[in-house]
Amino acid sequence: MERAIFTEDHRMFRDAWRRFVEKEIVPHHHQWEQEGIVPREVWLKAGENGFLGFDVPEEYGGQGMKDFRYNAILTEELVRVGASGPGFGLHNDIVIPYILHYGTEEQKRRWLPKMISGEVITAIAMTEPNTGSDLAAVRTSAIRQNGHYVVNGAKTFITNGINADFVITVVKTDPQQKHSGISLLCIERGMEGFKRGRKLDKIGLRAQDTAELFFEDVCVPVENLLGQEGQGFIYLMEQLPQERLNIAVAAMAGAQTALAMTVAYCRERTAFGKPIGTFQNSRFRLAEMKTEITIGQVFVDRCIMELNEGRLTTEQASMAKWWTTDLQQRVVDQCVQLHGGYGYMLEYPIAKFYLDARVMSIYGGTNEIMKEIIGRTMGF
Repeated sequence: MERAIFTEDHRMFRDAWRRFVEKEIVPHHHQWEQEGIVPREVWLKAGENGFLGFDVPEEYGGQGMKDFRYNAILTEELVRVGASGPGFGLHNDIVIPYILHYGTEEQKRRWLPKMISGEVITAIAMTEPNTGSDLAAVRTSAIRQNGHYVVNGAKTFITNGINADFVITVVKTDPQQKHSGISLLCIERGMEGFKRGRKLDKIGLRAQDTAELFFEDVCVPVENLLGQEGQGFIYLMEQLPQERLNIAVAAMAGAQTALAMTVAYCRERTAFGKPIGTFQNSRFRLAEMKTEITIGQVFVDRCIMELNEGRLTTEQASMAKWWTTDLQQRVVDQCVQLHGGYGYMLEYPIAKFYLDARVMSIYGGTNEIMKEIIGRTMGF
C-alpha cells in the first residue's frame, strides 16, 4: 500500500539523507558498535548537511522545516540500514523541541545554533537508578542558592550520555512536592561536579553511548532553568507524545526491514528441494506479518499528520507506541525463526534487529504504562 503522506519535497529529502547515511554511516557502523560510541565528527557532518535541527526557525540558524514527516524520514532511513548508533532522533525530536517551546529568547540564541551545527550534542536525563516510568518520584534535587541551583543526584540509561554537551535534566526544585516540585534544568559539559559514569553494556543498540550521569554539588546558573520552576512535569507530559511517536516510527521501520530481509531469505534458502517460502507455514507467517505491518503503518502515518496538525493526543501516542513496539518484537521473533539456525548468528542482520528491538517496549515509558494511560482516558 502506497504511503500517501509524503510529497516530492519529502522524497527529495529522503534521497539526500539516504545518500548521506550510505556514505557517512553505513561503512563505519560496525566499528562504532565495537567501540560503543559514535564519533563526534559524524554529528558535525550531519549538521553541515542540514540534517540537525532543520525545523528550527531560520533566525536561530535552522531551515524552518517544521514538519514531522522529515523527522520520520531520518528515523526510517537509519533503521533501514540498522544504524542504531547515531542519536539524531533524540537530538531533533526530543531535546530541541523543549528549547523551542519553553526556552527564552536568550536561551534559543545561545544554544540552538550549535545544536544545529552538531557542535553541541544533547541528551535528556529523566530515569534514575530507583525511578523509571514514575517521573514524579525523581530524587535528583536542585536547591536554589544565591543566583544558582545546587544539583545533587544521579541518572541512568541516558542516551547520548557520553557524547552529550548539554543535558536537559529532570530535577526536584521543591522536594516537598510531587508533580509541582519538578523542574527542567539545563546542565552543560564542564560544570564542576557533573560527572559521567560508565558507558552501559547493553544487549542491543551497541553503538549508542548510553550512560550514567552523576551530579555532586553542581552549581547551575538560574539562567539555565528551562521554562518556569515547578512546571517541569507539565512540560514532560506535553512533549512525550512526540517522543513516543518517534519510537512508533522506528518500530514500524524495524518491522518492515526485518520482513523484507526475511522474504529475501525465504526465496533463496531451500529445504527438501524447494525455497522455504513455498511451504504453507512460511507463506502464512509472512502473510500475517505483512498484513499487520500494513495496518500499523497506516495508523502511524495518521498519527504523524495528527501531530503536524497539533491534534495528536497522549492517548493516541501511547496506543501507537505500545502496539507498534509489540508488533515489531513479534515480527522479528518470527523472522528469526524463519531464518532457522542462521537467525541466531550475529553475522546475519536479523539477529541484530532482534537484539535492538527488545528495548523498544521499555524506553519512552514501558508498554504497561502506555496501557495504563489509555485505560485512564477511558474513565478507569
